[in-house]
Amino acid sequence: MKLIIGGVFQGKKAFAQQLTGIAPGAAADGLTCGYEEIFQVPMIYHFHEYVKRRIKDGLPYRQLAEELLAKNPGVVIVTNELGYGVVPMEAFDREYRESTGRICCELAAASEEVWRVCCGIGTCIKAQEGNTHACDGRTAK
Repeated sequence: MKLIIGGVFQGKKAFAQQLTGIAPGAAADGLTCGYEEIFQVPMIYHFHEYVKRRIKDGLPYRQLAEELLAKNPGVVIVTNELGYGVVPMEAFDREYRESTGRICCELAAASEEVWRVCCGIGTCIKAQEGNTHACDGRTAK
């Protein structure tokens, strides 16, 4: 699994496609994809929006990391970082932000690689030991 994080409109999806070679049409959009789809695709972008939809719809979401790791261990997850800035006033927004952050922490802990993207440039922040594609703190465009 690879986790690619960063701020809004920072080029995360394009970076993920360039890094992995996954075609745009092969990825699932977290804004619209279904539950079963996340276990069948090589990449999910807008993952934070997928989590938000599950919470809004009252569907189980706390086990998403565990399920993804079991059913789609090679997936590339592309998500916004939500934990910076002002804490939202609305209870739903706080729950969404915290839950997404906790799920992403679980995904990051289990991922082979974790990348942070800023201005379209990715910086590797984690590489699993023994990974032949280990990033060792390098950056990539």
